Amino acid sequence: MGRSRTSTYDVLPPAADKPLRPVGEWNESRVLVRGNHVEHWLNGRKVLEYELGSPELKAAIAKSKFKDVAGFGTKFPGHILLQDHGDEVAFRNIKILPTP
Repeated sequence: MGRSRTSTYDVLPPAADKPLRPVGEWNESRVLVRGNHVEHWLNGRKVLEYELGSPELKAAIAKSKFKDVAGFGTKFPGHILLQDHGDEVAFRNIKILPTP
């Protein structure tokens, strides 16, 4: 529980009016990837969308702390990353599902 960002951390921010629930309540986050199209949803509202490989995403990555991370912002099979910055954080009911 806590504050959910639902963004591409340090690259693309979520909508300023993202619907956050109060501290102590669960936020529901969803990341949908279809082809190169990516959408971030928070509590039922889309708060960010972008295209993998787009000039806009590449430019944002080049300005971020991930600019020197090979393959950052591309799709490849592997693991997911759940991040915190030293604050208490909890995750529950995590699902990874294939899209048609």
